[in-house]
Order: sequence, then structure tokens, then C-alpha cells
Amino acid sequence: MLHTILNDMFHLQLPIIEKLLRPVVVYLVLVILLRIFGKRELAQLNPFDLVVLLSLSNTVQNAIIGDDNSVTGGILGALGLLGINWLVARFLFSSPRLTRVLQGHSTVLVRNGQIDQKAMQHESLTHEELLEAVHKQGFTAFHQVGLCELEPSGTFYVEGMEPSSIEKQHADILARLEALTKEIAALRMQSAR
Repeated sequence: MLHTILNDMFHLQLPIIEKLLRPVVVYLVLVILLRIFGKRELAQLNPFDLVVLLSLSNTVQNAIIGDDNSVTGGILGALGLLGINWLVARFLFSSPRLTRVLQGHSTVLVRNGQIDQKAMQHESLTHEELLEAVHKQGFTAFHQVGLCELEPSGTFYVEGMEPSSIEKQHADILARLEALTKEIAALRMQSAR
């Protein structure tokens, strides 16, 4: 009985090469599809996007594992996914130009407090979603935003029109440190005489 259980758990029902190729093919197709469908799929997930991503993972599961439900098959499928991801990351690391082509570029959504409606439409972002992203960065309204970009990774980069209070404090501290450094240097020169 133990022999049957172990055999069912670890016996591959598909050839090893197929078990390794299936996740590679699915991975590459998903990367291409996510690139085609845009950065929004990676950005702020609303409930509908979450349902799509969860359903997508369930949809491609059988394409990755095939008819094989063995532990060995699952391990080989995971190995295939991790392996292709590692190879793609290494390849993209060594080729910045290809990285830019595959990942795309950032999209400017707000410049000098003005929303670019065309860019918003292209990225399928609503006014409310953009406002939420701006709020998360500590701004209350668009007129405070000097620049807001949607990065290829789906994150938002937001820069204020004028320096924030933290940036002002930082600059003030740096100026005071510079003044203290000059005073210390002057005192050292006086004491050396």
C-alpha cells in the first residue's frame, strides 16, 4: 500500500522535458500578454482586476502541469517557472536596451498640476484611482503635484510642486551642518596658529 501511495505521489505521467517546457511557454505568453494589456494590470488592483489575476492563475494551472498531479510534476513545474524567471532576469540585467523594449516606459499622468486625460485614457485609469495614488504619496489634490508617472512596474512616482515639509527640513539641516562644518574648520585654523 505504501508503495502505491509513493508511486502515485512521485510517478511522472508526462515526460520531464514536457514538464519543464510547459511552464516556460506559459510564463513567456503571460509576460507578453501583461505587456500588451498595460501597466494598469500591475498598478492599483481594484476588485475586478484581482478577480482577473486570480482566475488567470487558475486558468493557466492545467497548461503548466498538464494531466500530472504528482508531487514530482509539481516540483518540476515550479522549477521550470523559477528557472525561466531567473534566466529572463539575468538576460534583462545584461541588456538594458532590451529591458526598456520589454518593460516599456513610464507614462506621465500629471505635470504641473494638470492631468493628462489622454494618458489616463491610454492607461485605463479613472480620476479616483489616480487621486488615490496621489493621496498615498501624501498630497491632497492634483494642484500640489508637479509630476506623477505610472512606472512600467505599475508603481506611481509622485513629485510635489514645491518641496514637502520633510524635504524643507532636510535641506535646512544640511545647510546648518554645512555652516557648522565651516565654523569648525575656521576654529581649527585659528587654534593651529
